[in-house]
Amino acid sequence: MTNSPEENAPIETTEALETSAEIVDIKDEKIAKLEEEVAKLRDQFVRAVAETDNVRKRSQRDLEESSKYAVTGFAKDMVSVLENLKRASESFTPEAIGENALLKTIAEGVSLTLQELLGIFHKFGIVRVDPMGQKFDHNLHQAVAQVENNEVESGTVIQVVQSGYIIGDRLLRPAMVVVSKAGGEAEKSVVV
Repeated sequence: MTNSPEENAPIETTEALETSAEIVDIKDEKIAKLEEEVAKLRDQFVRAVAETDNVRKRSQRDLEESSKYAVTGFAKDMVSVLENLKRASESFTPEAIGENALLKTIAEGVSLTLQELLGIFHKFGIVRVDPMGQKFDHNLHQAVAQVENNEVESGTVIQVVQSGYIIGDRLLRPAMVVVSKAGGEAEKSVVV
């Protein structure tokens, strides 16, 4: 007995359907793997972009700080010049100048130089710390002595030996101060 062509058709169709199903399964597996790889690559890309942005921001911040504090070393040296000019300017009293034209000219020159230097300090964000009458702050002040004084609260700055300076938000030079202490505290002065 021979099979007619109609009898062979369902077997071929079933085999074709099974092969098609296998191909679809293989394609679905490949698609799933590709989708997984795309998700992984997308995550890596997002992380890389975020890291690049963080590096850019960090570099920008470092550059800003570098330019802001680049004058620190120079400013430390110039603080002494400013203080000397300030003392020189204060030493010219109207009584001392009197009718002396030369002394008056020198006093005016020192005063103008001092004002110009103060303007430059202001331009670069350098601020003088003059803590007279304030509470002692170890972040800004350096105590050189303690003196018994019952007229003010203990720990108050009663004398500024040397002014301090701040550049931006950093301490350039601490103010050297004398701090008050109550009568019952230790009897000796402390140099820190």
